[in-house]
Amino acid sequence: MSEHAQSFINYLIGLKETDRGALAHLKRSLGFDPGSYPRAYPYVERFVGAEKHAEDSRRLAMYLTAGLFAAHPLHLTGSSFAAAFGRVGRSRDSASIEQRFIALLGAEPDSLPNHLRQAVSLLAADGVGFDYVGLLDDLSRWLDSFKPEARDQLRQHWARDFYRAYDPHAKSNEAQVAQPETQQPN
Repeated sequence: MSEHAQSFINYLIGLKETDRGALAHLKRSLGFDPGSYPRAYPYVERFVGAEKHAEDSRRLAMYLTAGLFAAHPLHLTGSSFAAAFGRVGRSRDSASIEQRFIALLGAEPDSLPNHLRQAVSLLAADGVGFDYVGLLDDLSRWLDSFKPEARDQLRQHWARDFYRAYDPHAKSNEAQVAQPETQQPN
């Protein structure tokens, strides 16, 4: 996990406590392509920096992560997105969750935001949080069109996390999941 990603997520956690209007703008940004909703710019661009614009995948990942956080602002350090989704699938005992996850794994970068938005909605409905720092780092790799092999490795990693949490016969790691993060000092 990168220090930059951690500081960005800490900033979003702070917005949750101090500026609900900002979260409304970020949540609304999910209806647009990542990085194309001007009302989200004040909250994300300050973290992108001039040198980061060359890394378009990181910038897009930041916009997407910010919108997803605004839709479900429950950050749990150490709980991967895929494992959280697997826990929801196990608790609901629903094959459709697994089918949604497989569709998400097969998503190309242009359809990924829609799949993630739907998945995060399910997590929010069940009150299940996950680590947004890890998600931001993962999405930076997923959206990098110059490294398709990294995307494939990430998909395999997510599949392992999902199925370890989804399998009702596997030992549960839920006791190891951290508590929700509160505002961190900047």
